[in-house]
Amino acid sequence: MSKLERDPEKILLRLEWTVIRRLDGLLYGDYRSLFRGFGVDLADLREYQFHDDVRHIDWNVTARLQTPYVRVYNEDRDVTAWFLLDLSPSVSFGSEQVEKRSVAVEFVTVLARLLSRHGNPVGAIFYSDRVDTVIPARAGRRHVLHILGRMLARPEQARSDATKLKDLLQTGRQIIPRRSLVFLVSDFISAAGWEEALALLARRHEIIAVRLYDPLEMELPDLGLLVFQDSETGELAWVDTHDPGFRKRFSAAAARHEATLRSTFSESGVDALELSTTDDLVDAIMRFADLRKRRRQLSAGGSLPLHLGGSHVVSVA
Repeated sequence: MSKLERDPEKILLRLEWTVIRRLDGLLYGDYRSLFRGFGVDLADLREYQFHDDVRHIDWNVTARLQTPYVRVYNEDRDVTAWFLLDLSPSVSFGSEQVEKRSVAVEFVTVLARLLSRHGNPVGAIFYSDRVDTVIPARAGRRHVLHILGRMLARPEQARSDATKLKDLLQTGRQIIPRRSLVFLVSDFISAAGWEEALALLARRHEIIAVRLYDPLEMELPDLGLLVFQDSETGELAWVDTHDPGFRKRFSAAAARHEATLRSTFSESGVDALELSTTDDLVDAIMRFADLRKRRRQLSAGGSLPLHLGGSHVVSVA
């Protein structure tokens, strides 16, 4: 999305044609690979078959009939989704004419539209230097345009206090009333203390951590002497990127931050998508669909393939 593109209707139309139509062809309408309800109803009992989940065995019926029987459930396909959006100043960074904020806007718009057009309500909570906006969950294209319009209308802050994701997560825990699918969209450049809040929120809801990043945040090129400005505090610092030792220390610090994030997500039982400012959004969402499909296989007693390493984190960089 261009930095100057501000018309919600034009943006949504473009994404419907360039992203959602492609996803329709790739998913063949099987959006159950993306979205899944949380409620189940007992539909029937049948004899146990090889590969059935032993957790579904009805032991009372099994004891009475002397033959293993399992419960069969009908799944509720409806799901309520919430987007917890970190729109703090650091999210406005981007090195290739694409800001992390633009990536967030497109991701939220596409996912909200995919959900809402199947009758699933979506809501949003906005954070800048504090939680300042709550949009109740509703369905429909008009509601997606409302969320998109509110995101685009927000002025970019030049300065703010350090981001406190803990406040956003605690607000989500207080406001979201029933078990939901929650997308936490952030660059996770935050003051410490949010990790426990994430774990608490994940006990009640299914969380997808959508981590926004730019390649320059991972590795610096040799550009000589530069002035760096903290996007939130405004603090300035001279940096000699020609110094290979500095570039090496910068990359090492970024790698440690990356490892800490992945460990936090894994320990909290949270799946994660990593969205770069250089990513193709369709590829990212397809990998998200693959992640959710494999997570269901794991919950049914299977195992993740070796290329996912049993981790809760899947990079779509």
